[in-house]
Amino acid sequence: GLVNAKSEHVVFTSGATEAASTLLTPDWQMGRGSVRMSRLYVSEADHPCLLNGGRFPAAQVTRIGVDANGIADLDALAAALGGHDKADGLPLVAIHAANNETGVIQPIDRIAEIVKVAGGILVVDAVQAAGRVSIDMSAGYADYLILSSHKIGGPKGVGAIVAASDLMMPKPLINGGGQEKGHRGGTENLAAIAGFGAAAREALGGLPTMDAVRQRRDEIEAIVKTLVPDAEIFGTGAPRLANTTFFAIAGVKAETAQIAFDLAGVALSAGSACSSGKVGPSHVLKAMGYGDSLGALRVSIGAATSAEDIELFRAALAGIAARRADREKAA
Repeated sequence: GLVNAKSEHVVFTSGATEAASTLLTPDWQMGRGSVRMSRLYVSEADHPCLLNGGRFPAAQVTRIGVDANGIADLDALAAALGGHDKADGLPLVAIHAANNETGVIQPIDRIAEIVKVAGGILVVDAVQAAGRVSIDMSAGYADYLILSSHKIGGPKGVGAIVAASDLMMPKPLINGGGQEKGHRGGTENLAAIAGFGAAAREALGGLPTMDAVRQRRDEIEAIVKTLVPDAEIFGTGAPRLANTTFFAIAGVKAETAQIAFDLAGVALSAGSACSSGKVGPSHVLKAMGYGDSLGALRVSIGAATSAEDIELFRAALAGIAARRADREKAA
């Protein structure tokens, strides 16, 4: 399957946010016994559903910084875990596999090694990465994975927790009639789950198209650099998903640029898809050390993105660059 996991290790939820809230808890169970997680470690560039700490009190959440590309500071993580007192409970580490704004891919293999050495548990938010990079749960990728259906083209309102093993599971967030092997109460939304399954099969089959998607992304970034040489493209110093580019143009507000692109028939977003409509500084860029004044634009590219789409993008950006030049002359 999409993440090479056993079906009995999958718990369906209403989405990734619920999956995260379920997993990020101090209270776990192993058989009839209970296991305690005494501290949660997250990265500053994580999605809000991890950053908010789930069911952990704020005092029990440690945030790990990221570098200028948004990669978690592995030395800081190792040091924090090295100083963790296991007398109170185990360390729980939660991190995104790929960023939903920049597309930057975290070195999960190295993070998993650090967590393993510390005797901790690793939860990976693979919402953005699934179907875009290969993930193999059978090879020890993570202890738990968070997935979302609509991010891979399936229906909204369904997500999943994927466990490497079901020996230890979080105490349920929703108690009910024992559905999902007792891990998540409430009648399952079978139609949505079937749609999620179909989307997962499609996404797995689409992995080989990512090279073509990457070429399109590179074309778009070359256009940005040609028309606006001082534009900032974020995360270029790290591995990134093929389908995402995130950039800012000095002196041009993201909302203004977004309207201009929209009028030209190009759909892109100011910030992440989850927070569009709430225009404000990106917490991801802030964590990477960029100021609040930058208005960043996110372009998502897919197998359906055509040469014609790229030409529309070029024309719209040329107009934005020309208007900026006129304003600078007038000033």
